[in-house]
Amino acid sequence: MPQQNYTPLPQVSRMPQQSYAPLPQANPMAIVGHQFCAPNTIDLAIVRKFWTVSHGLFEVTDVNGNPMFKVRGRALTRHANKVLLNTAGYPIITLRQKILSAHSRWQVFRGDSSDTKDLIFSVKTSSRFQSKTNLDVFLANNIIEEVCDFKVKGNWFERSCVIYAGQSSNIVAQMHKKLLGKSKFMVTVCPHVDHAFIVALIVILDEINSDD
Repeated sequence: MPQQNYTPLPQVSRMPQQSYAPLPQANPMAIVGHQFCAPNTIDLAIVRKFWTVSHGLFEVTDVNGNPMFKVRGRALTRHANKVLLNTAGYPIITLRQKILSAHSRWQVFRGDSSDTKDLIFSVKTSSRFQSKTNLDVFLANNIIEEVCDFKVKGNWFERSCVIYAGQSSNIVAQMHKKLLGKSKFMVTVCPHVDHAFIVALIVILDEINSDD
């Protein structure tokens, strides 16, 4: 048989393979330090302890029980200054209650300082006549304090609150309603948000709502 000649089929052009660029990384919301900003969501357990020299007032762990922070008092009084320590016992920030202010007010300083130059942020109740769960947070460079940099809203008695960026609806952390007792708080911190900062807010929130 004579050899048949086959006309080659025209090549079908393939669609170029799409390449997806990674989403731009959010700017870390580093209030205390960049080392406390994780790229992923972090779940924390904040447990209130009876005051002891060795164990402090609060212990903070991740969901697996690994220690992350400890909070101890500076004196043998219920509402004395608080110090947030890392796992090595090094002071990260000092939480100081401001006496004789119109609102319940706390100031947070770097390390174990109480010097104005080391002020990081201040926290106060939104109003003298509103729920103690609603707090306004002002960074140190927000001197006028007309608009807060962060806001805490929720129901402390149900152990449920949300922390927002400024006056926006952007959530940076949330404390969940869990049946874990009044001394344990479960907190979810959003990616790139400073979890040392969030722990400080929860401790201050507990102090304000416990202050009769």
